[in-house]
Amino acid sequence: MICKTSSRALPDLYEASIAELQDGLVEGYFSSVQLVEAYLRRIVEVNLEGPALHAIIETNLKALSQAAALDDERKVKGSRGPLHGIPLLLKDNIATLHEEGMDTTAGSYALLGSVVPRDSFVAAKLREAGAIFIGKANLSEWAGMRGQVPSGFSGRGGQTLCPYYPNADPLGSSSGSGVAIAIGLAAGSLGTETDGSIVDPSSRNNVVGIKPTIGLVSRSGVVPISSHQDTAGPMCRSVADATLLLNSIAGPDPRDEATLHQPGVIPNYMRALDKNALKGARLGVPRAFIRNVNTIEATFNSSFDIFRALGAEVVDHADFPATEELLTSKAEQLVSTVDFKIGVNKYISELVEVPTGVKALADLIEFNKTHADQELPAPFYTDQSQFIESEAAQADDAYFAALAKDFDLGRTRGIDATLAQFNLDAIILPTDALAPLPAAIAGYPLISVPLGFQADDVEVLPETPSPLHSQAPGLPFGISFMGTAYSEFKLIGYAYAFEQATQVRLKRRVYDDAIPRTQLTDVMSR
Repeated sequence: MICKTSSRALPDLYEASIAELQDGLVEGYFSSVQLVEAYLRRIVEVNLEGPALHAIIETNLKALSQAAALDDERKVKGSRGPLHGIPLLLKDNIATLHEEGMDTTAGSYALLGSVVPRDSFVAAKLREAGAIFIGKANLSEWAGMRGQVPSGFSGRGGQTLCPYYPNADPLGSSSGSGVAIAIGLAAGSLGTETDGSIVDPSSRNNVVGIKPTIGLVSRSGVVPISSHQDTAGPMCRSVADATLLLNSIAGPDPRDEATLHQPGVIPNYMRALDKNALKGARLGVPRAFIRNVNTIEATFNSSFDIFRALGAEVVDHADFPATEELLTSKAEQLVSTVDFKIGVNKYISELVEVPTGVKALADLIEFNKTHADQELPAPFYTDQSQFIESEAAQADDAYFAALAKDFDLGRTRGIDATLAQFNLDAIILPTDALAPLPAAIAGYPLISVPLGFQADDVEVLPETPSPLHSQAPGLPFGISFMGTAYSEFKLIGYAYAFEQATQVRLKRRVYDDAIPRTQLTDVMSR
């Protein structure tokens, strides 16, 4: 999409792709400084003012000077590549250099001012590629592990809101990333996922999310939940942009053991962007997972004709052999409860400094009690039951049995069994229909792309207890592509072919007040 000036066309920042922005920088139509300034002004318009979407926790005060340095470098040495001078966001549980000035807090005042030892691996990779971090995105505090709290709320960032309907649930926990990318507050973002935290907010905010295989992308420097399920991943307006970010952050990291077992050379995922990728593919539909999503299910079913027109075969009722056991299992809850205590205690112990004095999960619980006005505001945000449950948990025999059960249900009798039994290349599901669960416990990849929107005459439904709407006219929903370990190349191809054939994202914009008005022309005319 473009904005026209008297002499040339400039990208419309609501929808601009990374490639469009890079082309403009290469041609000298605008600078990285101007691009950063435009995005920062768009953030001001809608983050705390106007619709007050609370998508961004803080912005980078050094972003303009970093952009100027990268502009100068481009003139002297040339471009580093497709991310040179491109403004990105990071979820506020992904560490960035302390001297840069931004905090890494998982949304909590308990970590405000804490000094991280270094960039997270993914931040370092993007920084090396020439990206500029213009801010930290809001999130469900501690990535949703504090307790029963509405998605997108953090003490530091407040309540994130979906821009497709006033006061709508953004889903989480990468809520701010999804909202910010939906309305063009940056060129792209990284979120994190343990179970649904990338793909769910991507689905709700009409963007693309890629949750990689555990081990493809390092977690070092990311505030953890579960070492068995956590991963960082891209959230962007297109499959191509998300793939570009994945290409940039994948790779082995000595600080994350899981990444040292990657199978051979990581492919160039950009080569998977093929409009004909679905020709000959067999896609399975585990129908038993699709429950209580009537409007979404009808749209999902209608997509089969699109897949067939693109050359794919759709195998309906390709159900997991242990569906009911998977859906009723408590193993994932036990594993994440134990892993969180172990992981967060280790993360805090490795910080250089923590001004609040917290040293472990037990201290976080007490901090919240003594700072309840900031962290536990009534009536919707008072719970920290998951914190308390995790603090009491132990890595005992039951924990190891639960871990084995997760792998059995997610892998052996789950995704791998279903792919083999029905001779499938991938599995498709509505993202909102429990799609994240089997991929989460298996540690396998999942990609969500836009599929449709709730009907204009749908009833507005509140969540209970919550100040948010869970159903409302025009709320987006996505479709997910699921596969076995390290099948990202294949899944990206399928997602891209479907996206290019449907162009769902372009069929509906957010509500008018949530659209930032600042464009590059406004900055350049000054």
